[in-house]
Amino acid sequence: MSGSPVQSLDQTLVRDALVEASAGLAALLADDAKLRTIAQAGRTLADALRAGGRAFSCGNGGSMCDAMHFAEEMTGRFRESRPGYAATAIADAGHLSCVANDFGFEQVFSRYIEAHGRAGDILLAISTSGTSPNVVAAARAAQAKSMKVIALTGREGAALSQHADLTICTPAGRFADRVQELHIKVIHILIELIEHHMAGSSKTAGGK
Repeated sequence: MSGSPVQSLDQTLVRDALVEASAGLAALLADDAKLRTIAQAGRTLADALRAGGRAFSCGNGGSMCDAMHFAEEMTGRFRESRPGYAATAIADAGHLSCVANDFGFEQVFSRYIEAHGRAGDILLAISTSGTSPNVVAAARAAQAKSMKVIALTGREGAALSQHADLTICTPAGRFADRVQELHIKVIHILIELIEHHMAGSSKTAGGK
């Protein structure tokens, strides 16, 4: 028995959403330059950790959730058991509310980097638009500390990329949610790359 018109409409919306998401992933997969940048970003993160550096991450809204997801997969566990990696998402409520109240929301991330960032550390700066003032400010603060910056954006040539060593741009349509879907995929790949490189360095150090 066929579904009602309402059910058919709902099913069409579901299919259209999945087709649109699939198209964004296919476009990323077909872009060799972006794939090389993702691979380079994973190696850059691993190099910083091997040298004793720490990874910081930041973003607003859904991008903050992605920044937190990145950090907890690093300090906790992704796929296999291994040592925790030094990573912190700038998401402490006390810090955010204090700095926003005293200095303005534009400085909530940069102030944290000024306090905790050190040369050799690395920042994963996430902004779907690539223009979030507080994320751009964090990237500038990180560069001032001689930290590497990896930008994760959804718009080519955005302001954030001007303050990044590497920019991974995942344009995926008009809406931020499609960009974020690719961002979390990239984040998972970055963690997989980090684990791969860190495991390789451990074997080398152990003479295996």
